[in-house]
Amino acid sequence: MLAWGMSSVAADPVRSALNQGRADEALQALDTTLAQDASDAEAHNLRCRVYYQEEQWNRAIADCEAAVRLDPSSSNYHLWLGRAYGQKAEHVPRVVAFRLARKVSAEFQRAARLDPNNTDALADLGEYDVEAPGVVGGGVSHAEALVTQLSAVSLSAALDLQARIAESRHDYVAAESFYKSAIAQSVYPAGAWMDLASFYRRRGRLDDMSAAAHTGASLDRRHGPALVDGASTLTEAHREPQVAIQWLQLYLNSHAQTEDAPSFAVRAKLAELLADEGDTIGAQQQLATVHALASGYRVSATGLASGAGR
Repeated sequence: MLAWGMSSVAADPVRSALNQGRADEALQALDTTLAQDASDAEAHNLRCRVYYQEEQWNRAIADCEAAVRLDPSSSNYHLWLGRAYGQKAEHVPRVVAFRLARKVSAEFQRAARLDPNNTDALADLGEYDVEAPGVVGGGVSHAEALVTQLSAVSLSAALDLQARIAESRHDYVAAESFYKSAIAQSVYPAGAWMDLASFYRRRGRLDDMSAAAHTGASLDRRHGPALVDGASTLTEAHREPQVAIQWLQLYLNSHAQTEDAPSFAVRAKLAELLADEGDTIGAQQQLATVHALASGYRVSATGLASGAGR
């Protein structure tokens, strides 16, 4: 439900641009909307999410804070504000990050309270609790308390959280079992296979990693964001660069692009891989497209992204 603002007629094209990584197009439409009505909460939230894609954390936070002020009852607005705080916290000195971490926890908790069926809010809160110490509102015990609630709305997400909890406790046998159970329960098993592949990479089980990633890719007939996750996992392990390139290209040529893997950021990754493989022309072509889609997204000559406006 849209609150305090944009009609579906105005919002739907922006969401389409957001999913397809056409950041400049989305920002132009949102700037126009907000120039006409600065109290449009949905427009602020959408603009926050575009800036979030571009790794412009300060601008993302400003718009997400505005959305929350205008409509404090929206679970998703609090969720996105927490995400923006979280990303900013990863790119600032430790003292500043400490203060931001408390805000991340507070926003995720608020999002979960406002909508107990918000799977993304519960999953993000659980992930935060696993990774953050108790002094900033985290803690594995807090994550464990969410498992039952998360199970009621998404069993696969609850199993993934249990896997993260077990991994944080160095119980790798249990973690692997939970990741595999999540695959069996997932409506998008390709993504769950990539989560398992990432686990194997962290454990140094690179042959198992490769096998899991290829299984996930074979199940993703729509060539969705799982291919981007798989390519990232292979790249981080310095394995099969040509396969990673192929998967990124399949995603970019698909109709399954999502906000979570904006095409301009994927093209930046592809440019880096192409440059590493000696295809300088191909890399430059990808970078030119990145700049055409998202002029606010800073990319180095080799395709490495570095956010602006931090």
